[in-house]
Amino acid sequence: MGRSKSKKAKPKQKPAAQTAKPDRRRARRREPDSGGEAVLAAFAHDIRTALTGILALGELLASSNLGERERRWAAGIKGSAEHLGALTTLVIDAARIDAAKTAAAKTAAGKTAAGAITLQRDAFSPRRLLDAVAQSLAARAEMKGVGAETAIAADLPAMLVGDPVRLRAALENLIDNAVKFTERGAVRLEARATPAARGRVKLVVTISDTGIGLSAAEIKRLFRPFAQASAEIARRFGGAGLGLVVVERLAKLMGGNLAVTSTPGRGARFSFSARLPLAPAGAAAGGAGAQPKAAPAKPLTILCAEDNPYGRVILNTILTELGHRADFVGSGEEAVEAVKRGYDVVLMDLTLPGIDGLEATRRIRALAGERGRSPIIGITGRSDSADEQAARAAGMDFYLRKPVSPSTLGAALAAVVHAHNALRSPS
Repeated sequence: MGRSKSKKAKPKQKPAAQTAKPDRRRARRREPDSGGEAVLAAFAHDIRTALTGILALGELLASSNLGERERRWAAGIKGSAEHLGALTTLVIDAARIDAAKTAAAKTAAGKTAAGAITLQRDAFSPRRLLDAVAQSLAARAEMKGVGAETAIAADLPAMLVGDPVRLRAALENLIDNAVKFTERGAVRLEARATPAARGRVKLVVTISDTGIGLSAAEIKRLFRPFAQASAEIARRFGGAGLGLVVVERLAKLMGGNLAVTSTPGRGARFSFSARLPLAPAGAAAGGAGAQPKAAPAKPLTILCAEDNPYGRVILNTILTELGHRADFVGSGEEAVEAVKRGYDVVLMDLTLPGIDGLEATRRIRALAGERGRSPIIGITGRSDSADEQAARAAGMDFYLRKPVSPSTLGAALAAVVHAHNALRSPS
């Protein structure tokens, strides 16, 4: 800048040129980040599409006429798919945190890395969520040959508002670590809730084990990205050393913390806390927290916009088992044309060739008459809250994140059909 002031020719234009160049460099630096985000989103979508198949088939098998041993196997398949879905969420969140940290280091603003994650605000039942985590713990502990114990307080609030997908992902990571590092004894899950300030509830979930334990120095290493407690532990048990970093940051985003106490050779105790608001009276679980309700009164004719051949097979299997008939199209343009024939419900994948699911929904809503009011359920493998907001703004009636189980899809179908019929009925 000092040299530019000594120039006699065009003294006012030189600083402008100097500012323009760094701006272009900053823009070029941002492009790879946004491209990386798009790649991660596509990667997560493809993984969750496949996981929907594993989860759905596991749930359908578990509900069929199986022996007790085979039923446990099916439950193990379902639990594994749910766990992989949780891991996918943590990996994507970790990548966002890392990208935000890198960007913050290059700017004076210095935004926090945790700010890269935007939490959902869905009503959900903490008991249902914790029961599902307890079932996952029991299945994993049985496969490992160790005990599983659960103590969930009876006085948990009926409904809270928060991000049930990420909350479950965090807890799944903790129980996965506990089972992995326990060779003998048991893993215990405890949950309780106490009143907190400003109408919130402090939810505390503690996972304790009788495994190898940790020293104070090893605990410090746990919260460094891609670091294990020690080289020996990494060699014996594997793992990327990534999950706890994200779990701790999720806890802080939820107004809580992740506390660790341990004694080498005697096990470890991880306490995850979150401060969450109570849901309004009468609130129903929404988004990923939706729970099964009564099935639609009659079989439905459903249009499915899904370009993934594997995803089509799985959706057709689920819908057939639920008693419905499905027609499939592979692009947004085809979906808009097909809706004109008339369907009870449209299942719209957000990621489609040509126009995406959002634009297809907007065009359907622009159709005249009953066709333009067709119930639309959005389905996606992404977990960004902005996607759900965009889906609602485009005109979708319900929004599901993959992996989608038969019971969750059945609940969504029942909800949109009920709401649609209520609007059509005279008051």
